Amino acid sequence: MMKPKLRVALFVTCLVDIHRPSVGFAAIKLLEQAGCQVEVPRGQTCCGQPAYNAGDRATARDLAIGFLDAFAGYDFIVAPSGSCAAMLKHHTPHLFDDDPNLRARADKVAAKTFELVDFLHTVMRIDRLSPSPIAGGVTYHDSCSGLRELGIKEQPRALLALAGIKVSEMADAEVCCGFGGTFCVKYPDISVRMVSDKTQAIATTGADLLLAGDLGCLLNMAGRMSREGRTTEVRHVAEVLAGMVDVVPPIGVAHDQ
Repeated sequence: MMKPKLRVALFVTCLVDIHRPSVGFAAIKLLEQAGCQVEVPRGQTCCGQPAYNAGDRATARDLAIGFLDAFAGYDFIVAPSGSCAAMLKHHTPHLFDDDPNLRARADKVAAKTFELVDFLHTVMRIDRLSPSPIAGGVTYHDSCSGLRELGIKEQPRALLALAGIKVSEMADAEVCCGFGGTFCVKYPDISVRMVSDKTQAIATTGADLLLAGDLGCLLNMAGRMSREGRTTEVRHVAEVLAGMVDVVPPIGVAHDQ
């Protein structure tokens, strides 16, 4: 008797929905290839992270309740974003410390929530990917939330190795790119200096392609490199692992989807 497929809900995230839908399609492709039954709940909205980071706990709580309703009943919840996954796993439950019933629901959701590459590597334990056609050098930026809140470091590198991609490590790969959600709005001068340091580190590797697992970081770095006249391509790691480099243009290109 065949083992039933895991029923996995994809949390698309706001930035993917608005700026880069191809990341969502790449995530679905990878999850289905791994043997999951993937669904995209129609009632999903923001996880509440921007409001939470801005100190608006009331709005964050309202959004979180909507999230709990939309994602109830799935075996796992997967997001192609370390920051959104970290919000759901570590911060959302505390929005309901004064309500035992909602706190229990949030704890249950938190336990089932994973960032995409972590889920593929740690839960599904995939050991095979199609060889990548990428011929040039590749470097990888470790986004803050994924690295520091979820422990995501080796997982994307292991998956890239399965696709035959070797990562040329940049100096200070673990240092923030300066995006930080509302940080770049509150402290623009500091943010620009941080991302400029990051783009220089990327250029020093000689890599043709920059990858990461968080779209906010990628948009920030792609924008700065464009303004600096650099030619390094920028993509979400899911797009490369899913073999979509010939289907969608790099992040930051004018006709980007």
